[in-house]
Amino acid sequence: MPFLNRLLRPFTTSTHLSLNPEAAAQNFPPNAQKCTVAAGCFWGVEHLFRKHFDGKGLLDARVGYIGGDSKNPSYRAVCSGRTGHAESLQMTFDPAQLSYGTLLQFFYKMHDPTTKNRQGMDSGTQYRSAIFYHNEEQEKEARDVTEKAQKQWWKSGTISTEILPAGEWWDAETYHQLYLENNPGGYECPAHYVRSFPPLS
Repeated sequence: MPFLNRLLRPFTTSTHLSLNPEAAAQNFPPNAQKCTVAAGCFWGVEHLFRKHFDGKGLLDARVGYIGGDSKNPSYRAVCSGRTGHAESLQMTFDPAQLSYGTLLQFFYKMHDPTTKNRQGMDSGTQYRSAIFYHNEEQEKEARDVTEKAQKQWWKSGTISTEILPAGEWWDAETYHQLYLENNPGGYECPAHYVRSFPPLS
């Protein structure tokens, strides 16, 4: 059963392991921006964003931890629910090709933001829905898109997505990066699929 794959997955003893983001950043255009979101198990979140935006302005996508007060957290610690961190995705994108608003609209299509601290069978604050903005313009757009998504897409429930300033980011362990690409058939949260909502107006 896929869910058991997640439960029985071995924990690494290492903490956050860098994939050399400094070297990767040298290849980014000077106007590159970051978009950081949490939407449940980060394996499926990364997989869906990469699948839909690869070659369309998405320059990088990394899974990790943000939103808590624990330094250099391990996956085991985050899973305990005691660090305050959320399993998250931090993307680097080219705004000349891909807008922040487009990423946020996709975010609200690919998970259920009305289930507080839960996606599918995964429950706990580490699986909460959140947008971590990097500047005032992103905050304004996040609130605007969220309001529209509530009125037009998620009318039957209440969006519980937190909108917070992005604090310190911690890369997840190396084996979590590109997990579903490296492990076809690995666990995917059943709440992670793209809804066929009409465009927001």
